[in-house]
Amino acid sequence: MVENRHAGSFRPDVLEGLKSIPKRLSSKYFYDKTGDRIFQEIMAMPEYYLTQCELDIFKNKTADLASLIIPENEAFDLIELGAGDAMKSTFLLRYLVEKKTDFTYMPIDISGNILSILNEKLTRELPDLKTVTLEGEYFEMLQKAASLSDRKKVILFLGSNIGNMNIEEAENFLYDLNRNLASGDKLLIGFDLKKNPHIILNAYNDKNGITAAFNLNLLSRINRELGANFDPQQFQHYQTYDPVSGACRSFLVSLKDQTVTIGEDRISFEENELIDMEISQKFSTEKIEELREKSDFKRVGEIKDSKNWFVDTVWEVK
Repeated sequence: MVENRHAGSFRPDVLEGLKSIPKRLSSKYFYDKTGDRIFQEIMAMPEYYLTQCELDIFKNKTADLASLIIPENEAFDLIELGAGDAMKSTFLLRYLVEKKTDFTYMPIDISGNILSILNEKLTRELPDLKTVTLEGEYFEMLQKAASLSDRKKVILFLGSNIGNMNIEEAENFLYDLNRNLASGDKLLIGFDLKKNPHIILNAYNDKNGITAAFNLNLLSRINRELGANFDPQQFQHYQTYDPVSGACRSFLVSLKDQTVTIGEDRISFEENELIDMEISQKFSTEKIEELREKSDFKRVGEIKDSKNWFVDTVWEVK
């Protein structure tokens, strides 16, 4: 079954971001129907190593993952934050179904479109899987999940989604996540590790311009849904990576002085002015441990991919 929810925050968030200094847009709004499709293309790019690294863990070390997360002799809810198409977690879901594990899968995503696709896929591929899909913001849907069941919760937060927050935001998010869970609940969270900076930069600045199209599509979505008049051709994608801080950031650059209208609001851009679009933070092992301590989780274990480029770590609420 699908829990539908249409967020009314798109317009106010866009206007607030574009009126701020510097201008910014939230990456959570990348994922309309076109954005979902382009992101599937990104995940298939040879340069975009993140998917293959975490897929390596879920495909080849599934039993090890399961042993870290399954509550002992107890039914549980497996809740995936930002589930997308669940390409990686499907390997874990299949393993748990085959082992006749008593659990319900609850994918949460802001995109109703991708959840509908996921629901159809899982019904077809894993007919014995119990699924409740929840469309909306993470914490609101976690509360919804808690109201549906009082069973132990195991949270999946994959794909280095935690990297789409700066360090302070990540600390606050993980602290709040801990407070939304109960003692004994577990979190399996993916972190993209620091590595050769050329490898990281190439993953977000591909020569075919797929990542650029992904960023620019948000302007087209604003046009379509909010009645704006952005000319995406007058903006250019720009990518940076700082190997010291681990911050990989994407921007859109205004190519000229221009004014964009969004309904009755007018947004002025100077030539070369930036819109801050997204951060993709990379982590050291020390920073991961610091995040765990600050958010008051207990360490259970971790599994790295075969290249040691990515880690899925499991924490437990004390």
